[in-house]
Amino acid sequence: MEIARAAAGLFVKHGLRATRAEDIAQAAGIAPRTFYRYFATKEESVAPLYAAGAQLWAEAVREAPADLSVPQALEHAVRHTLMPGSAVSAASWEWVRALVRLAAAGPGLGKVWAEVCQAGERTLVEVLAARLTRGDDNVAGRLAASPELRFAAAVASAAVRTAVEAWGKGDAPSGGPEGPAGLALRNLGALGEFPWEALPEG
Repeated sequence: MEIARAAAGLFVKHGLRATRAEDIAQAAGIAPRTFYRYFATKEESVAPLYAAGAQLWAEAVREAPADLSVPQALEHAVRHTLMPGSAVSAASWEWVRALVRLAAAGPGLGKVWAEVCQAGERTLVEVLAARLTRGDDNVAGRLAASPELRFAAAVASAAVRTAVEAWGKGDAPSGGPEGPAGLALRNLGALGEFPWEALPEG
């Protein structure tokens, strides 16, 4: 994670184009050879930061009270991870904004962001399958392969991802109705007609 933080700091300060992998390695206190042992490109070096946010949200869905419905668990997770001061400080959200803008500005980082979002979606499939089957691993494995659950996870993931992206491109504060959590909750609310109850429960 230290390499990822060093890369993000340099990307924000100097720009993606002006930052070399060797610069990141120096800032992280490692040899360039060590850098390339972990990452093929300089853009890939911030993937752990992107992934940390996606993992926080998926874990919050997993840890939401068992009596909550799927929509309630998703909203619970948003409130516990996307509101400043919950899992991420307001200052850290400004780093998120910078990284989202960088991902939108360059194809290399955009590819990394997209790959991390896809991985987060796959994790959410597993989390939702476990919730719907009350932890029965055999049934959860079958349910995770169902097109219905994969679609549900894609819809929920897109609701959160587009909220973070929309906020990141603007200048709204990280808290309040136009912050990441406010936008994500609005997006999830717009899915009120989504047939969550039709999801197979194993």
